[in-house]
Amino acid sequence: MTTTPDAIVVGSGPNGLAAAVTLARAGLSVHVYERNTTVGGGIRTEALTLPGFAHDVCSAVHPLAFASGFFQRFQLDRRVEFVVPTASYGHPLDGGRAAIAYRDIERTAEGLGADGPAWRRLLGPLARHADEVAQFTGSQLFQVPRHPMTAARFGLAALSQAGPWWDAGFRGEEAGAMLTGVFAHSTLALPSLAGAAAGLTLATYAHARGWPIPIGGSQAIADAMVADLEAHGGEVTTGADVASLGDLPDSRVVLFDTGAEAAARLGEDRLPAGYLRRIAAFRTGNGVSKVDFALSGPVPWANPELYETATVHLGGTRAAIARSERDVAAGRLSDDPYVLVSQPSLFDPTRAPAGQHVLWAYTHVPRGSTVDQKEAIIRQIERFAPGFRDLILGSASRTAAQMELYNPNYVGGDISAGAPTLKQLIARPVVSTEPWRMPGRGLYLASASAVPGPGVHGLAGYYAARSALRHEFGMRELPSLAVDSANVPAEVPPPIPPFPGLPDDLHLRPHGSPEQ
Repeated sequence: MTTTPDAIVVGSGPNGLAAAVTLARAGLSVHVYERNTTVGGGIRTEALTLPGFAHDVCSAVHPLAFASGFFQRFQLDRRVEFVVPTASYGHPLDGGRAAIAYRDIERTAEGLGADGPAWRRLLGPLARHADEVAQFTGSQLFQVPRHPMTAARFGLAALSQAGPWWDAGFRGEEAGAMLTGVFAHSTLALPSLAGAAAGLTLATYAHARGWPIPIGGSQAIADAMVADLEAHGGEVTTGADVASLGDLPDSRVVLFDTGAEAAARLGEDRLPAGYLRRIAAFRTGNGVSKVDFALSGPVPWANPELYETATVHLGGTRAAIARSERDVAAGRLSDDPYVLVSQPSLFDPTRAPAGQHVLWAYTHVPRGSTVDQKEAIIRQIERFAPGFRDLILGSASRTAAQMELYNPNYVGGDISAGAPTLKQLIARPVVSTEPWRMPGRGLYLASASAVPGPGVHGLAGYYAARSALRHEFGMRELPSLAVDSANVPAEVPPPIPPFPGLPDDLHLRPHGSPEQ
């Protein structure tokens, strides 16, 4: 590559790599700079505890891997081997009870008894139109939706779960608790409209194609993207801490896969004062405290149905989880925390030595917390899996403050790169028809701080690259991102099946037009 590339990407998370891949496929010379010694950002896999145990550093299970418009164009399912459990997530309750969200919505409804019909009415229509849900939720919220009926149905469903009336349609505890467990992924106080919308999006995909797990760890996704980038002439430099634009060679464009505040700081000399003030008002979200465990055996769940999923939400009833999340939003540690756990080694034996397992777990904490939540997490797991503590061979724990030290994009431990409130999903990070385009010559924001927000989907980077191609290089036609002879693996997995109830070829088509 020349010493003056066409485009520079700062950061190699899924959004930064998506931007780099798109620009390289358009024929531009691209150079990615990464602060850490390995690429991936939120999709790294490392040996955090003991030799032979592969732990996902941030994301472990990927509900958006088959739904994202970028990943569909990139044909991620043909580049990375995934396993999809029969159940997407589970939710244990005291007394050995558990509610299970199977991929099969009918099986899920049967398990919920009297609340089965309500569950089917809420999520069935969304799951049948999951590609349309993905298009709506993966784009700007204030634009006219391409599928207005699906958008209206989704909005009504979210409203039904957005306030104190959220239990109106349920008779028992299980259905509401299971929904709240997935709503709590948002890190927001509950109930809330934004939390319900985020959770319903994930719950929709749970009954469409499920929640896939990459064999070998999330790093496989980053590695596939880097392989494609390099096959098309791009370069990656790791161990490069970019402190200012002066640290970079000249280029036509710079795309930041960083938090909005960091991007504004790096580009400060080129940005107007009004934009800098709006970025300063962009609010950080709550933090996470994370623990990874090496185990001598699988988690001994009191309810064996939980072995059908890699993802389990802990915290008890709907009211208890809502109380826990409100505590965190108020700046307090919860005495009864919500804990999200994943045990991918149940389905991927490459993660740990034979017969042993990895466990990924985090809980929400106030931003910037320095409190190690390892014991609180263990206690909550023990509540639903007695004897868990006896299986621990080793562990690695990070407080919210340490999460930021590991990755400066996680300000205060906020893995969402900005609170995903309704206001900040519309103004992310500012209200604009092209929020990725910064008002400084050749500068673009290509991270979760931009639309459509958090999640491993690559869309923020893809949209930023699309904007740069149009405005800086005069290219209105987007390049193909499909596998080609330059990067296709020796054995290509078969294409993923379409969402139920949709035309057989729909999963091979991108979401909307190139302008989407």
